[in-house]
Amino acid sequence: MKGKFISLEGGEGSGKTTAIHFIQQWLESNNIPYLMTREPGGTPLAEEIRQLVLSERNETVNDVTELLLVFAARAQHLAEKIQPALEEGTWVISDRFLDSTYVYQGKARGGNVEFLDQLADWVVGSNNPDATLLLDVPVELGLERVVQRQHQDRLDKESIEFHQKVREGFLERASADPQRIKIINASLSLDAVKVQIEKQLIALNHAWSGDV
Repeated sequence: MKGKFISLEGGEGSGKTTAIHFIQQWLESNNIPYLMTREPGGTPLAEEIRQLVLSERNETVNDVTELLLVFAARAQHLAEKIQPALEEGTWVISDRFLDSTYVYQGKARGGNVEFLDQLADWVVGSNNPDATLLLDVPVELGLERVVQRQHQDRLDKESIEFHQKVREGFLERASADPQRIKIINASLSLDAVKVQIEKQLIALNHAWSGDV
């Protein structure tokens, strides 16, 4: 029985890290084998690529360069970590996946969607998440949370307009694929956010158990 593949998405400061900790606790309490990972990253090589993508630098990073680096990391991540874990019956929880690429490198940076589709088909194929939890917060609130972080990366420091496009992009994808992408109102209290997430986890577990 294959494991379930869940991705978490959202703009900067949406609370994905806190949500991931809660999901981890829930999986452990329900005795479900799991693997926590992230994108870009997830394997030693992919983590090196992550540093290339997110590090601040004097040189302007070409949009196509950024896009190809992200997909290079994803190809390694899928082959070496995600697919083997799912085949073993382990649930995979990934902090970001393909939706982020369409939103950041596509919507926010004005990338060529047809080119993105070709890369997605080539690298990801049918390996899409069973469910995507989109933690949605107003841009201003998200950026207020980012300011409180000790470390901010290159994407954190993009313009408000950029972050607004990111939020719009995620909501557009959720509207186009409501069966997979579930919107979590992450501007509510932590307890209220947990309730929303748990509802989705319970539904996935029921579907998974029914596969036996």
